[in-house]
Amino acid sequence: MSSNVVNQVAYLKTSRNFPEDLKQLTVEINKTYLDIANAVNARTIGIFPVNRPAITGESWFVDKNRRQQGFRQVYVFTTTANIAHGINFDEVYAFVRNWGEYTDSATGNWYGLINGSNVAIAGQISFYLTPTDIVFLTGAGASPLTSGQIVLEWISDV
Repeated sequence: MSSNVVNQVAYLKTSRNFPEDLKQLTVEINKTYLDIANAVNARTIGIFPVNRPAITGESWFVDKNRRQQGFRQVYVFTTTANIAHGINFDEVYAFVRNWGEYTDSATGNWYGLINGSNVAIAGQISFYLTPTDIVFLTGAGASPLTSGQIVLEWISDV
């Protein structure tokens, strides 16, 4: 096993012996609290807010080993009209995960949205990001959209 593992500090002991001496107990409880806080803070936060960013809890180290924070934001839509995302691209290092799905009311089926194409793809609805909007492209033969959601995740550059 490698001694160069990044996430060693997130491990939380499952048992601990507490001393009876009050001073030693204080030291042990303080250490326990720190261990718990570090382990809890190292997890991915499963909050998916609509139209406002949330911290994901992910730490990225892609820019010269500088810790960068991950963010997530959800957009709900009922048409393929552009959506103003409100994200300041000057504060984004990179978009790391963008995904979505939509449904049509006729069949009740759900379909995935393809991220990153600025060219319409036959039978698909795709989307891409501009500095101001989420832009949809509907390829010939794509199922009609009645509602859906897109999740954007990015790494902060500040």
